[in-house]
Amino acid sequence: MDLLKIYNTNLETDKTEEIQEFKKGAWINLVNPSEDEIKKVCEGVNIEEDYIKDTLDYEEKARIEQNEEDNITLLIVDTPTVEKNEENDIYSTIPLGMIVVRDDFFITVSLKRNKILENFEKKKVKYFQTYKKTRFIFQILYLNSSYFLSYLKQINKETEIAEYILKNSMKNKELLKLLSLEKGLVYFTTSLKSNELVMEKTMRGKIVKLYEDDEEILEDAITENRQAIEMAQIYSNILNGTMDAYASIISNNLNGVMKFLTSITIVLAVPTMISSFWGMNVGLPFQHSPFGFAVMVLISVVLTLIVTYWLKRKDMLN
Repeated sequence: MDLLKIYNTNLETDKTEEIQEFKKGAWINLVNPSEDEIKKVCEGVNIEEDYIKDTLDYEEKARIEQNEEDNITLLIVDTPTVEKNEENDIYSTIPLGMIVVRDDFFITVSLKRNKILENFEKKKVKYFQTYKKTRFIFQILYLNSSYFLSYLKQINKETEIAEYILKNSMKNKELLKLLSLEKGLVYFTTSLKSNELVMEKTMRGKIVKLYEDDEEILEDAITENRQAIEMAQIYSNILNGTMDAYASIISNNLNGVMKFLTSITIVLAVPTMISSFWGMNVGLPFQHSPFGFAVMVLISVVLTLIVTYWLKRKDMLN
């Protein structure tokens, strides 16, 4: 898979096509690039490598950096991602970098392929032109917020499924599933709040030039992002309450099991105790009687029934 792709919108035909050279107005997309690819791009568009390498840090937070001297703007936002494993889907976020190089190039950098940029590559986004950099940024921000909402709905559905299974069977697998979803919601909430600060700062018009036709896209992106924050917080609160409730249920079930086992131990201890007495090497009643064994069994049964009845009255065998 080619990790470096260059796209350009033809001004005459208004069609976006993949090209091979660094052309003014082009969009350069880097996905987990190698050192050679980073060097090639930086030399081709005349920027420092740190702009790209900073974005490739998995722990990099959403932020805006502007170099007025070189007329370069770096925007980093967190994007949602889901990783498949044998047991659970793991929801997390990764940074997506957008670098505006003067009025010449627009560069996107990510650690892995994501659905947001794939929509642009597959030409699924309306009114997309590579040379309209402000609109391009706002369209990415809007799609990013929309995907957060989509993943949050998936998390909610998976939570409901896990809860339904837990109602019928307390399994560690489902509890671990809920724990994983709760962790994902924490990542989402933190990232959404960071993205909100970036978008609000962009809205002031000091970072990138705002056009009246494009402002509405940014406003919609901010609205979607705020809605995602509210949803993430609501789902997180619900999931926290659910986890606490099931923890209490499991604890109560364990107490019930221990109470039952203790009661059974007491019941079984009665005949064991009686048989132990008559197994001693001392003189005891009925030891020479031909009906001694039957009498001892009868005594054991009667005492066991009495103890069982008493335990039931104490609500220890229910």
